[in-house]
Amino acid sequence: MPAILKPDPVRLEIFKNLYQFIAEQMGIVLQNTAASVNIKERLDFSCAIFDSFGSLVANAPHIPVHLGSMSESVRSLIHDQGDSIKPGNVYLSNNPYNGGTHLPDVTAITPVFLTINNHDGKPMENITPSSGLEKGEEESPAPIFYVASRGHQADIGGITPGSMPPYSQTVEEEGILFDNFLLVEQGNFRENIVRELLVNHTYPARNPEQNIADFKAQIAANERGVQELVKMVAQYGLDIVQAYMNFVQDNAEELVRKAIDVLKDGSFIYEMDTGAKVQVKVTINRANRSAKIDFTGTSPQLNNNFNAPKAVTQAAVLYVFRTLVDDSIPLNAGCLKPLEIIIPPGCMLNPTYPTAVVAGNVETSQTIVDALYGALGLMAASQGTMNNFTFGNHHYQYYETICGGSGAGVEFDGTDAVHTHMTNSLLTDPEVLETRYPVILESFSLRPHSGGKGQYTGGDGVIRRLRFLEPMTANILSSHRLIPPFGLHGGEPGNVGRNWVERQDGTRENLDGTATVEMEVGDIFVIETPGGGGLGSDGFTSNK
Repeated sequence: MPAILKPDPVRLEIFKNLYQFIAEQMGIVLQNTAASVNIKERLDFSCAIFDSFGSLVANAPHIPVHLGSMSESVRSLIHDQGDSIKPGNVYLSNNPYNGGTHLPDVTAITPVFLTINNHDGKPMENITPSSGLEKGEEESPAPIFYVASRGHQADIGGITPGSMPPYSQTVEEEGILFDNFLLVEQGNFRENIVRELLVNHTYPARNPEQNIADFKAQIAANERGVQELVKMVAQYGLDIVQAYMNFVQDNAEELVRKAIDVLKDGSFIYEMDTGAKVQVKVTINRANRSAKIDFTGTSPQLNNNFNAPKAVTQAAVLYVFRTLVDDSIPLNAGCLKPLEIIIPPGCMLNPTYPTAVVAGNVETSQTIVDALYGALGLMAASQGTMNNFTFGNHHYQYYETICGGSGAGVEFDGTDAVHTHMTNSLLTDPEVLETRYPVILESFSLRPHSGGKGQYTGGDGVIRRLRFLEPMTANILSSHRLIPPFGLHGGEPGNVGRNWVERQDGTRENLDGTATVEMEVGDIFVIETPGGGGLGSDGFTSNK
């Protein structure tokens, strides 16, 4: 078959949706088969497909911080394992220094091999997943594609239940690290070995049965992706499927270049509650419609856990520039091609092992996004935090992120009570939360007037009150408790968030943005989330 030199517009649209459909099907399987509330109810997971080089082709609309970084995990597997990657294998990775985000986000990666029936001289007919060859069949010598699913484990060990410790200083204190671990070997699930790793650790996992159940759900999700890709190749042929994988990425690249073409140079410095700062300068190259994003001047890596792995920083940049594209395209590697990203080694956005990173994924990623929008002059700050709340003991472990206000943009108001930017998960339904855990959701309401004022108003945050029915350790890992989310072009900042505990005896214990506290029966944990910044003042005119 001759090489396909340019895409047919109709087929491009078909394949763009087919690739995304496969990732969505993987997500449905993962949700339906997972055991944990975190994956099954909160949907804290992501699924995607990759080409033979590990480049992201398409994703379901899941968690942006996962999707923009997963390709680094796949490339790490290809680099580390190479020729040892075999049909029927599945690999597990959460290494923050090899494409991971933080340890609770564990990625299962399945290589896709093809079995080709060579009867009648038709090598591309009757393609099936590799599972034992018969006479006349031939196996692809290397993976043709990869599929991957990343799920946030409710607990993966570490010094506090829920594996989101506010005060960790090394990655070991945050849980168990898997680095391209062979989870399934030629179809055989290595349960005893993975269980051994989960329980024999300085800070072991508290519920290994749930971990194993969720790993199996991820394997099943990946298998659905394998099956759907094989069907696609059987219908259209390998050459066409691979060609359109490239065309889908090329299309995304062109649309990002088109969006860049109307941007202006800008810079921004955003200080965090910790005193650290994210500094970014965006320089637009009109000649080739590209952008340089330079984080030089950002604080050195920190002694706390607000360091963001390089893959997370890249994911945040990818997210911002994807949102500038009006067309419906899957987030993929093509979006990155027009971007030159400079992240100095050893800074808080590109730390070295064994630096703690658990908050960098969930908190610092939000700061990066807001700083980029500020530099581009397009949007005021969102609540800028995921308000990570965990509680548990050796019987229960729970994690949630809590919504707040989004920032106002050029020609639109912010939105109340939404998960913003790098997170896209749900809050657990109260009925499920109270059935599965010994807590009562006393109230969950809007926080009036917490959004910043302006020509366009920032969205309001929320107030969440949770009463405990058993003694538990609770942790809050949050931002914008000291520094307010910024307003833009004369708009006012949003209100900072607040955390406190109301003890059963009526006393109140105010908490910092990061805190660990022992909860007794009847105590109430209260979280007020920040509002988004406002944009514009009297006389402001849009450049749009």
